[in-house]
Order: sequence, then structure tokens, then C-alpha cells
Amino acid sequence: MTKTQAQEAGDKAKKETNEKDKKEKTKVAKLTKEQFFEHLDNLTVLELADYIKEFEDRYGVSAAAVAAPIAAGPAAGETPAEQEKTEFNVVLKEIGDRKINVIKTVREITSLGLKEAKDLVDNSPQAVKEGVSKEEAEEIKGKFEAVGAIVEIQ
Repeated sequence: MTKTQAQEAGDKAKKETNEKDKKEKTKVAKLTKEQFFEHLDNLTVLELADYIKEFEDRYGVSAAAVAAPIAAGPAAGETPAEQEKTEFNVVLKEIGDRKINVIKTVREITSLGLKEAKDLVDNSPQAVKEGVSKEEAEEIKGKFEAVGAIVEIQ
């Protein structure tokens, strides 16, 4: 074997070794699910947004398409949990024939001046008190009914 043939053989062996090293370097160690999520936990919001965009581009899916049904509420056939109302509005519907007594009651409940209370009564239906508890709303309704007015609790 001549020197050039030996050099060519050595070069060929080096080239094969370099290619083998490149292949081994490009191999990615398989992450466990826990390691993957641990990595995600350590990302900034901007980095995570880049990951999401890359995922959408690479796989042709959209995160918004998955999130929309979740945000829309319960699935068909499911009933949402009834939320009990905690704040009520007392609305003066009709003042009846004892306007002066209704104005006095409005002043007692709201601490409005005479003119403001009269304007409220004259412009009914109008909210007398807003954001009150159910018990307080019932109490206010009773006071108005005692003077002949009609109120509604909303």
C-alpha cells in the first residue's frame, strides 16, 4: 500500500467516524413526561408562546380551537351549578295613593333629601336601593307595602 492509499484510507475512516459522531450528537435523549413538563414550568411566558406557535405551525393545530369549548361552559346535557343571588335591587313600581308616606319611606331608607326623594317617587319605576341582602330587601319591601306602594325585588 502506498502512502496516498494509506492517507485515503485514514481520511475515509476519519470521515466515517465524524459522520457517526454527528449522528450520535443529533440523537435526542427521550424525555419522560415529567421532565417535559418540568422544562415547560421553567419557561417564561414569551418562551412558552414561541413553543405554542411552533407547535401550531409544525403540526397544523390551534390551541384556541381546544380552549374554546372549555371556556364555553358545560357540555350538552350538563346543567351548570345554580349560583344563589346574594345582592338584590329594590325597585319602586307604583306609589299608590299615599305619595307623601312613600316619600317619607324613601327618605328613611335612602337618607335622601326631600327633593331627591320626591324626584325618585315621581319618576318611578326606579331603583330605591341597590346591592342589598335578601333580608334587607324583604324588610324594605314590607315598609313600602305598609304605605300602599308596590315594589319589586330584582
